Amino acid sequence: MALSGDLWAELPAEKRIFCSVLLFSWAVYLWEAFLAHRQRRVYRTTTHVPQELGQIMDSETFEKSRLYQLDKSTFSFWSGLYSEVEGTMILLCGGIPFLWNLSGQISGRAGFGPEYETLGFFFKDAIKKFIVTQCILLPVTSLLLYIIKIGGDYFFIYAWLFTLVVSLVLVTIYADYIAPLFDKFIPLPEGELKQQIETMAKSIDFPLTKVYVVEGSKRSSHSNAYFYGFFKNKRIVLFDTLLEDYSALNKEAAEGEGGENEETKSKTKNKKQGCKNEEVLAVLGHELGHWKLGHTVKNIIISQINSFLCFFLFAVLIGRKELFAAFGFYDTQPTLIGLMIIFQFIFSPYNEVLSFCLTVLSRQFEFQADAFAKELGKAKDLYSALIKLNKDNLGFPVSDWIFSMWHYSHPPLLERLQALKDAKQE
Repeated sequence: MALSGDLWAELPAEKRIFCSVLLFSWAVYLWEAFLAHRQRRVYRTTTHVPQELGQIMDSETFEKSRLYQLDKSTFSFWSGLYSEVEGTMILLCGGIPFLWNLSGQISGRAGFGPEYETLGFFFKDAIKKFIVTQCILLPVTSLLLYIIKIGGDYFFIYAWLFTLVVSLVLVTIYADYIAPLFDKFIPLPEGELKQQIETMAKSIDFPLTKVYVVEGSKRSSHSNAYFYGFFKNKRIVLFDTLLEDYSALNKEAAEGEGGENEETKSKTKNKKQGCKNEEVLAVLGHELGHWKLGHTVKNIIISQINSFLCFFLFAVLIGRKELFAAFGFYDTQPTLIGLMIIFQFIFSPYNEVLSFCLTVLSRQFEFQADAFAKELGKAKDLYSALIKLNKDNLGFPVSDWIFSMWHYSHPPLLERLQALKDAKQE
């Protein structure tokens, strides 16, 4: 061990940094692979519907979810292994400085000097995403690099303030101007559901102004609801897949019911997508609980503290030549490469710890939001809604405890149902 320690100490600083990055990257991958292996074992061995779900989830839906998650996990293992090997080979073969020099040559031919640093239904969606992303990413990145270059010793403060403003602007305009480029948003028509939503919002002083339904079914069967907006201008968005009356799948099933016998109609009814109005209100009660309990504000504060800390540490590290040398940049220290090295590689251990802590906090917030919905008298409806949403989203209700603790920002379904069970029975 002493010899190994001596050899490690004799390595140049850039080699120690490079080796540490590679070792940590593979350690994280092996840890993730171990957790995924534990979860795949759960998928393989849990072949019957849990007793708590027996009266609501049929065996066919359960089996479909089980096989889907098993295939998804297996694919993730191989794609993760490929990505890890590819990333390692790129680092070992000097791929990053090679691509940087190549882009410099191309920029030079275009008449730009080395002081310029730039970032060089599915098909239609991909084009839209690419265009929108570039329209946002390119100017934001360029301005951030400019601020870092001219900001002096306190550039990290200006960079943090800039990213804060950008994030607030994006949050403000996303739902009204960006999201509609991909999905259609329509106002929820006047009726019982809208009236009930407005009554519930008023009862907790939620400043609701509009309620929308988004046609998410064209993209996937995933069901959800969320709210957005600042101060006294908040809006609620419901996925059409969340609402029984709006689900395209339910409409197709209803159109085909004419020639079905009673047994087939009964099975079709049990496989309806979405929730009843009372269950939709329970889901919204949970979401509004996040607002009432200050979870949204707390997450924003945590995010900004983390952002400021990262920029401060970036300011401390950006002048270290050995960081650039570790990745093959011996004669130049491009700011953009510094951002990538520090945020993507050097901060990796910190990011893993932070991610786990935020996952733990998020699960706590979810339990608190469920409890808030219980206080509104929605425990029974939330109980059934969670099961339906899990079914519609092809979620698997059984999880390995270590896997779920590390990965799930929302508690596993059975844990949430257990927390609601006592109130449901009252």
